[in-house]
Amino acid sequence: MLADVPLTDDERVAADDGQATLDQLLERLTDVPAAAGPAPRQPGAPATATLLPIGEVRNVPAS
Repeated sequence: MLADVPLTDDERVAADDGQATLDQLLERLTDVPAAAGPAPRQPGAPATATLLPIGEVRNVPAS
């Protein structure tokens, strides 16, 4: 799946290193506006803007 999704270097490290690195990346990106609108903490962001928790992801070999 990673081959089909273009990632920045920071995003690839977060995907490879685990939850702590992902949390750090999300914290840094919280104030970066998205292409579709304001960043979550910017004025005017919808009250329903929330970050979704990410559970454990494991690769399971195909049978």
